Amino acid sequence: MRIRPVGAHALLLDLAPDREPARAEVAGRVEAWRAELAHRRDLGELDAVEIVPAATTVLLDGVPDPEETARLIAGWTPRPATAGSTADPIEVPVTYDGEDLPVVASHWATNVTAVVDRLTRTEFQVAFCGFAPGFPYLTGLPDALALPRLPTPRSRVPAGSVALAGPYAGIYPSPSPGGWLLVGRTGLVLFDVTADPPSRLTPGTRVRLVPA
Repeated sequence: MRIRPVGAHALLLDLAPDREPARAEVAGRVEAWRAELAHRRDLGELDAVEIVPAATTVLLDGVPDPEETARLIAGWTPRPATAGSTADPIEVPVTYDGEDLPVVASHWATNVTAVVDRLTRTEFQVAFCGFAPGFPYLTGLPDALALPRLPTPRSRVPAGSVALAGPYAGIYPSPSPGGWLLVGRTGLVLFDVTADPPSRLTPGTRVRLVPA
């Protein structure tokens, strides 16, 4: 792990090893550190306003003393990513009628029924949020099933669209352009600015995409 200063009051934990790792391995390390840092903050051992995970990094923002905080973090060892994860998965009801299901089936060398079965049996986890407020990047699929994005993104993807791209599943929280492969749709509201927290699916949350 490399700890880098970012501006006057932030630190970036870079968790990508020098060798080419499996995506699941890096995602597990990011989640373990995110959970550990959140735990330390709850205990009063870490002073940071925001803990923001990404694909290979965790950003700490609003750190009063970055140098001292970096020294502390360097001496910590995160618990396994599954430690303390006792909450039941959130079930997201999905109608599996996405127009790109045949494309996914072709890439996976199977049929649409098997694609839907795979997605409903997989327990996903929110690795991080991005792209749009409340958009969850869900890990859980094997690296071998990573998918390309569309050559040309759609100009508008409806809110609630469930989609796949690269190693991730995701759910569009609001209408937006997008190039992910559409496999279904949900009526679950993912982002509400009046809620606390505004995002329904936050990093570390376990998710199941159950048939509606």
